[in-house]
Amino acid sequence: MSRRSYNQYCATAHALDIVGERWTLLLVRELLTGPRRFGDLQANLPGMGTGLLAARLKYLTEEGVVAPVTLPAPANTPAYALTEAGHALGPAVLALADWGMTWALGPRAEGEVYRAGWAVLAMRSAFVPDAAEGVAGVYEFRVADEVFHARVEDRSVETVHGPAQRPDVVLTAADGDTFKALLLGGVSFADAEREGRATVAGDRGLLDVLVSLFDWPQPRERVSSARPR
Repeated sequence: MSRRSYNQYCATAHALDIVGERWTLLLVRELLTGPRRFGDLQANLPGMGTGLLAARLKYLTEEGVVAPVTLPAPANTPAYALTEAGHALGPAVLALADWGMTWALGPRAEGEVYRAGWAVLAMRSAFVPDAAEGVAGVYEFRVADEVFHARVEDRSVETVHGPAQRPDVVLTAADGDTFKALLLGGVSFADAEREGRATVAGDRGLLDVLVSLFDWPQPRERVSSARPR
């Protein structure tokens, strides 16, 4: 893939030269939660063709943002992971997620694809350390064909795609909309279980504090008038 440049000696411009192309930061978003196989990336980036994905991965590998790896046993399959430089993009991607939840997301439009696994990074962005005081546990989430987990400990959270080795709580939701409603507190776990939309196994005490661990931004409307700073 040929390199396009803004031809500006500016840190922001040089960064955008590398990661500013369409799909690139979404690819980084997927890899921020751990190494992924090509097929996994393709499944989580609907609308991105196979050829374009391969080209983006090749380009980011050449730029030192992504590196090919082999997943450990029992998988032993080729995958892609972020380098040190790639992981350093994490705060920027989380900041975009936070801005998007406040200023851009809005109601879900007809035809828009939603995958529950995309909440993995959003959970990091909305996590409230003070609310996790004294909380320690591993939550595993199973939503349709996706599995991911969150480890809460020492007022911090780590969210990763894939199953947990020893989860304290396993939450299974029938679909992404149910999972979203549970995480946002729009429906209680008891109601979802009673309606057959979710099942829970493990430590109910940890489950009861799950929703309180996150402070989701309130959507705001963008306006055309500028405000002096």
